Amino acid sequence: MKKKVNNSVSRLKVIPLGGLEQIGMNITAFEYEDSIVVVDCGLSFPADDMLGIDLVIPDITYLKDNIDKVKGFAITHGHEDHIGALPYVLRELNVPIYATRLTMGIIDNKLKEHNLVKTTKRKVVKFGQSINMGQFRVEFIKTNHSIVDAAALAIYSPAGIVVHTGDFKVDYTPVFGDAIDLQRFAELGKKGVLALMCDSTNAERPGFTPSERTVGTIFDALFEEHKNTRIFVATFASNVDRVQQIINSAYKFGRKVCVDGRSMVSIIETARNLGCISIPENTLIEVDQMKDYPDEQQVVITTGSQGESMAALSRMASGMHRKITIGAKDTVIFSSNPIPGNEKSVTKVINELIRKGADVIFQDAHVSGHACQEEIKLIYALIRPKYAVPVHGEIKHLKAQAKIAQSLGIDKEHIFILSSGDVLELGEDGAKVSGRVPVGAILVDGLGVGDV
Repeated sequence: MKKKVNNSVSRLKVIPLGGLEQIGMNITAFEYEDSIVVVDCGLSFPADDMLGIDLVIPDITYLKDNIDKVKGFAITHGHEDHIGALPYVLRELNVPIYATRLTMGIIDNKLKEHNLVKTTKRKVVKFGQSINMGQFRVEFIKTNHSIVDAAALAIYSPAGIVVHTGDFKVDYTPVFGDAIDLQRFAELGKKGVLALMCDSTNAERPGFTPSERTVGTIFDALFEEHKNTRIFVATFASNVDRVQQIINSAYKFGRKVCVDGRSMVSIIETARNLGCISIPENTLIEVDQMKDYPDEQQVVITTGSQGESMAALSRMASGMHRKITIGAKDTVIFSSNPIPGNEKSVTKVINELIRKGADVIFQDAHVSGHACQEEIKLIYALIRPKYAVPVHGEIKHLKAQAKIAQSLGIDKEHIFILSSGDVLELGEDGAKVSGRVPVGAILVDGLGVGDV
């Protein structure tokens, strides 16, 4: 029997439903014939003018309309802008979740809060493992980021391989675990990669992002310099490696550590249970035990480095915290950079702390978790994609990465700067933006979703 020649070759559709034009709310659908795989499912935080809104989640109308095709979520890492919308989206789209160990641990905490543990199918994936999802096979590849267990994804489809880096940096000396698996990127590059979707957050910054370890030496120096004061360090709850280094410095200088802020306590608990953080015996103390130790023997690690009004640090600064007040004998270290858009609220908290007489340090106690230009070039050089689709960033970040791709010899016609909702069709015979799907932001206020 003669084999029928199929002239209507199916194409792979890449549909970002959020995460472009902004930093946050990352979610992308990959569709081939009867299968859809969704990468990440994040939230973003409300803009200044969204009064009374707690968070913003993506509009998943397209996924609901094609629910029979959706095979599951593949999650790159455990930051809110990549997992935060899951508890809201799973109520309408009950499909399996695939993620690495710590990422899944953090997702589990969220599902417990929303009573979704029993109804949600979850699978923990190891690096190097592949998951079959309909017409797709998704491989998880080790990368480095400001949270442990971050993954890039190689998405195999009949139309070709797409590599999605997730949020990443190249860190040869990570605080925990192994360095990024550059060898695997090179092997994929040899096989031939149809498209690369690469993190653009720091695409405007020349050079390399320093290793997370460099922050450890900075903390040692700051602790040495402020031996006689109580030290507060504000950082992201999910930056487990950063918390590890603050604890290391505290232990070295004979200080007890108090962790304050609900999200911080919960993530450290999870990381500790999974062995992603090691805390020496008798180092951690509860807030109530702080009065038993002199100020110069205490370190408080807290949330609120972004000036969020309800976070622990803001409450301490404004005198609204039930148990801790910051005063003239305190040193406050901001171990983070303001996320674009949060500068005003961060400055407000800093001014408040300075007014209270605290010594505030907000330079140099942070390194980024995202790749700068030279690391982005390295990934392109290893993967040698046919098409470049910059992701994760505002339009200026995406454009900056497009320039990098061009400088490496990728044809301008092969670089796609998409907007959320665009449908990019990719095949051996070419690529084009073929249409749009409905996208938007759904506002969440307390328990009400979308009814504001």
